[in-house]
Amino acid sequence: MKNIAIFASGNGSNTQNIITYFNGGNIASVKLVICNNPNAYVLQRASALGVPAAVMDKTALTADNPSELLSLLHTNAIDYIVLAGYLQKIPAALTTAFAGRIINIHPALLPKFGGKGMYGIHVHRAVVAAGEKLSGITIHLVDAVYDNGKILFQAQCPLSPQDTPEDVAAKVQALEQQHYPAVIEQYIEGNVSR
Repeated sequence: MKNIAIFASGNGSNTQNIITYFNGGNIASVKLVICNNPNAYVLQRASALGVPAAVMDKTALTADNPSELLSLLHTNAIDYIVLAGYLQKIPAALTTAFAGRIINIHPALLPKFGGKGMYGIHVHRAVVAAGEKLSGITIHLVDAVYDNGKILFQAQCPLSPQDTPEDVAAKVQALEQQHYPAVIEQYIEGNVSR
């Protein structure tokens, strides 16, 4: 059984979906939620599902030597880190310590619409402004560069010229809910190429 820590910053719908998906299984379980926002709704979701959560400030999460964070992950015997709407850059010390074991979901079809500042509604606005006919999700490994790690899985959805950024967000979120937990499980089991 592998232990997962989810890093999240906001509402927590993906976090809830992942916790529920693995609950009672024998592949992995969510052992910890780490959040940089003390007011994030994800903390209430984690609590309601019986998963401990730790709130850490930006300095502790993004330091060149994130000793407090690494200690917390080690104490909880974390094997994999999953990012679910997490809005801080992962420090190099963490990408090194967990090389090949940090998974992120991006709300667009990388390499398009990735990089610094491209998250949430900002991505969907850019997709609509570009007149894209497709959007979707990219599940990928995390390395030291934003949205640069090896792509594990992509799913797409058609867009219409009438779609607003909010319409695109709803379509993409449906794909996230459908695919993210299963791809995490497949990767942990070794059924997605590393």
